[in-house]
Amino acid sequence: MKKVVAAVQSSYIPWKGYFDLIRAVDEFILLDDAQFTKRDWRSRNRIKTPHGLLWLTIPVKVKGRFRQRICDTEINDPSWKERHWKTIRHNHAQAQYFATYHSFFEELYLGTTAQCLSQVNYRFVRAVCDLLGIRTRLVWSWDYGAVSSGTRRLVELCLRAGASEYLSGPRARSYLDEGAFRAAGIRVRYASYDGYPEYKQLFPPFEHAVSVLDLIFNEGPDAVRYLKCL
Repeated sequence: MKKVVAAVQSSYIPWKGYFDLIRAVDEFILLDDAQFTKRDWRSRNRIKTPHGLLWLTIPVKVKGRFRQRICDTEINDPSWKERHWKTIRHNHAQAQYFATYHSFFEELYLGTTAQCLSQVNYRFVRAVCDLLGIRTRLVWSWDYGAVSSGTRRLVELCLRAGASEYLSGPRARSYLDEGAFRAAGIRVRYASYDGYPEYKQLFPPFEHAVSVLDLIFNEGPDAVRYLKCL
């Protein structure tokens, strides 16, 4: 039987393309035993405001020059969730469906108790998937115990997951060793993030590369219509 798998690091309130990738596969592997990178999507994302794009960043502890895995990265200031929710509420209050989802996201933020970045990201990704009706299985990379590195590690994860096809983000095309997948009998396909339709969005000009929360607050139950299912 055909089984499509994708493997990507967890991200904080990621953009719609991230959820499109999840929606397009049978199993989505969170690669959070990969190295944490500062000023990246792992701990931050953007929202729209009347004054332009604004970064929301979860403050985390960074252990100097030593290699630090995402799953080992701890949050540095527990008050981040109140600050982020206040900022989101202030800038999305006029969106058509903000009132509809206000209580859902307020509880999601203020009820967050995890001190590990991976767990926080998982909480938000899982909740948004449920809201969008995405039923893809989410697993952690360490659930499969893969020990290789680079492309070989992705191949090993796919084999252990029983995948027949690997769906990759488009940027990996320049470095992914497709031959290693072919040797394992796994087809490689690349997602495309081109051609997304615009939706009703506050504060023009339109911007695709913002948190999926923007799409949900502006389009509500119609939000899934603006995913392409790559």
